[in-house]
Amino acid sequence: MGVKIVDTCLRDGHQSLVATRLSTADILPIAELLDNAGYHALEVWGGATFDSCLRFLNEDPWERLRLIRKACPKTKLQMLFRGQNILGYRHYSDELVEMFVKKSLENGINIIRVFDALNDLRNLKSAVDATNKYKKEFDGHCQIALSYTTSPVHTIDYYVQLAKDIQTMGADSICIKDMAGVLLPNDAYELISRIKKEVKLPIELHTHCTGGVAEMTVMSAIRAGVDIVDTALSPFSGGTSQPCTESLQYALQGTEYDPKLNLEYLKKACEKLTVVKDRFLESKTLNPKALTTNPNILKYQVPGGMLSNLMSQLKEQGAMDKYEEVLKEIPRVRKDFGYPPLVTPLSQMVGTQAVMNVLFKERYKACPKEIIEYLKGNYGKAPAEVNEEVRKKIIGDAPIITHRPADDIAPEFEAMKAKYADICETDEDVLSCALFEQVAVKFLEGRKAAKLMESQENEVEEFNIFIG
Repeated sequence: MGVKIVDTCLRDGHQSLVATRLSTADILPIAELLDNAGYHALEVWGGATFDSCLRFLNEDPWERLRLIRKACPKTKLQMLFRGQNILGYRHYSDELVEMFVKKSLENGINIIRVFDALNDLRNLKSAVDATNKYKKEFDGHCQIALSYTTSPVHTIDYYVQLAKDIQTMGADSICIKDMAGVLLPNDAYELISRIKKEVKLPIELHTHCTGGVAEMTVMSAIRAGVDIVDTALSPFSGGTSQPCTESLQYALQGTEYDPKLNLEYLKKACEKLTVVKDRFLESKTLNPKALTTNPNILKYQVPGGMLSNLMSQLKEQGAMDKYEEVLKEIPRVRKDFGYPPLVTPLSQMVGTQAVMNVLFKERYKACPKEIIEYLKGNYGKAPAEVNEEVRKKIIGDAPIITHRPADDIAPEFEAMKAKYADICETDEDVLSCALFEQVAVKFLEGRKAAKLMESQENEVEEFNIFIG
């Protein structure tokens, strides 16, 4: 059997390259074609898509999911789920996590890829238990991802043990989530070979092309026996995104690893997505820097989505000349904070702190509130020891928790439902408010006003017909 392929162009591909700005109108014509290409799954939701729909595109992310599901009756749909953070940037209550999992499956998701930025498995329990609770009813699948990075503590042995623990938790498959694209070919071969010996679950590899080694890493992983690989359709592949789908199909065609994707449908989808890409290039939403190879990433360990966010922050501050300086500051911040893997939300937090350290010309003169919460233990346990001098400078004598952060969070759903009863029509609306309160409320108020106006216009039209 050949290697299975998950295409990311409709989620991580555009998140990495164009700050998650694909609209539903952009997505649907491409999704219909990809549905016929023979993929294992399409990654279409989660990550930053939810936030971007509400904040920038004036779209309902739940409606997007339902429309993609309708456009893709043949192919499994996959999402990225940040464990206890769901799709947001803080921990939420257990019952909110369960409700979000249930509604994601109910609205069309099949595969829920759950991860924690710190690989603190305590932060995955609620999402994993909920997925396993509802997956039979909705043809669901629970995939747990280990966030791959390199540091003195992140060894092959560390990841093999983590994979064994993930299997014990009740995962249906494991993903090696190399969000920075720093997994080297030989390390990939050793890591996957060793996990295959210890764990019986299917293994998926997710990497990025940022450092220029992804294609070599993917081929090493395939030879080591990886079951599934994430790629992106060519217009949104490469650079800070994933390796190219079509190129891998051509490379493996006729071999024992042949994914057997339909290249004609891929070509048609590519043509449509190229038009979209050209529009983003013309508007400068797609920064050409995001398309270039940067081998320094292998040193600085910066993920693609984080890179595009850094460029955006520096551009807004008129400080693009500080780009390399910020890249050099990131590993120093990361060491101070106990070597957290650079994946959402930690990637944004560490990146913002590095920008602030450089722009203020004094390290830790100012800190985002999320960093303060992280150093208090409210995101989970750091992989390594935190620099206590830095912690003291930032949080002073504030208490540090060692238990699971979500144990301190009271149920939230019913209170949010009551608070916004006038604008929330569904449980999905309530979940939107719970995760992104300010932007969701603005969106829902706009939707209510638009419906009221439409109703009034219809009444006027009916009256004119009546008297006419």
